[in-house]
Amino acid sequence: MGISRLTLVLMLMSAFLPPSSPDPDDESCLTKLFESMEDPNHNLMNWTKPSFQNPCSGFLSSLAGATCNNGRIYKLSLPNLALRGSISPYISNCTNLQALDISNNSLTGPIPIELQYLVNLAVLNLSSNRLSATIPPSLAMCAYLNVIDLHDNTLTGTIPPQLGSLARLSVFDVSNNKLSGPIPASLGNRTGNLPRFNASSYLGNKDLYGYPLGPMKSKGLSLVAIVGIGLGSGLLSLVLSFTVVCVWLRVTEQKMAAEQEGKISQLMPEY
Repeated sequence: MGISRLTLVLMLMSAFLPPSSPDPDDESCLTKLFESMEDPNHNLMNWTKPSFQNPCSGFLSSLAGATCNNGRIYKLSLPNLALRGSISPYISNCTNLQALDISNNSLTGPIPIELQYLVNLAVLNLSSNRLSATIPPSLAMCAYLNVIDLHDNTLTGTIPPQLGSLARLSVFDVSNNKLSGPIPASLGNRTGNLPRFNASSYLGNKDLYGYPLGPMKSKGLSLVAIVGIGLGSGLLSLVLSFTVVCVWLRVTEQKMAAEQEGKISQLMPEY
């Protein structure tokens, strides 16, 4: 009942508040973001240019997946919409954005480095897309980040150690990508009161190593394999040498026997 009353109060407040003045930054953010994506299932039918000019009315928004706060875009939640295309760098114009969830779509391209300008961002979920390139170290500029979820993409390169400086980070998942190199100690072995991340946050990256995963896998032959090859080669050489000697002795013995038989034949009297 308490929640229903709160919702009713917010709706009444929004109804009596004067229309918020258009924010050019939010308008640019939404326009460029929509232009950079394809919506084959038409889930964003009401994302139109006229609606971008004034997307918020107090705490309410007419845009699907958008939440407002004080007349500014506060949250964008667009998961499971079969969206294609890329993430526009102009999304950084939504400077009041605190949560961005575009998970479970088919987005490609890099993670925009411009996300660093979303200084209020607390939740970033770009998982289950087809994003490529590297994880921007500049994400560490978003000091309020609690969640970074990038699993199930095709991200490459190393995990930026700068992300370990995010003291509020409680969820970190980069599993099932193409990352390589060591897991930064600032993320793999956090100390003090900082939340720790287990192996499930890193699995599915075959060239990633370090705690909480195992050590770096050797790409060369192991010591046991080298010793085995050496012993095998030595044994083979020994067998071949022994065989050659045996054959030589056999041939020599036959030759000497033939010569001896010839001498005996010459000494035999003729009848």
